[in-house]
Amino acid sequence: MSCATLQTITKSCDNNSGGIYTLYVNQQDNIASITTDETGTNWIVDGITLTDPLDVFVPIEFRRNVGSYTEEANIDLINGSSYVTQTINLMLHRRDQEKSKAIKVMGAGQQYLAVIVGDANGKFWYFPFMQVTAVGEGSGTTRADGSKYSLTLTAENEFLAYEVDPTIIAGLL
Repeated sequence: MSCATLQTITKSCDNNSGGIYTLYVNQQDNIASITTDETGTNWIVDGITLTDPLDVFVPIEFRRNVGSYTEEANIDLINGSSYVTQTINLMLHRRDQEKSKAIKVMGAGQQYLAVIVGDANGKFWYFPFMQVTAVGEGSGTTRADGSKYSLTLTAENEFLAYEVDPTIIAGLL
C-alpha cells in the first residue's frame, strides 16, 4: 500500500546561505487559522488570520550571525509515530531590563508561541506551538565578551516548517 505519491527533489542552482535575519513572534492563542496554497501540496502558508487584528506579530531584533533554527525528524518505526523537533536559537546582545521583561513574558506560563523566521535565503518559515525552553548567558568574562542572553524556543510538530508567502508578512506586523 502506498501512502502518497513520491515527489521529485531537484537540485537548485541558486546561492544557498545559512542563518536567520528576522524573527516575529505571537501567542499561539492569537492565531485563529492559517491557510495554505489552494492545492495544499506546496506547503506554503498564504494566509494567517488573527483572532484580533490588533494582536499582531512582534519583531525580536538581533544581530546577524547569532540566530539559527534546526528541524530534526523523530521517527519510531516500531510504534509508527513521527514528529519533528524544531529548535530556534538566538543570542540577544547587551542585557537590559526591556529584554529581560520581553523574555519573561514570552516564557510566561510555558505558553505556546507562533513564530515566523526569515532566513538568509529570503525565505520565511512558520513554526507553530513553540515554547521558551532555555534562557542563559550573562555578563561575559572580559570586556570584549559583552553581556548577552541566549534564548531557545522548541516545538514538537507533525511537519517540517511551512514556507510563508512573503507578501503576507507586512499585514501581520
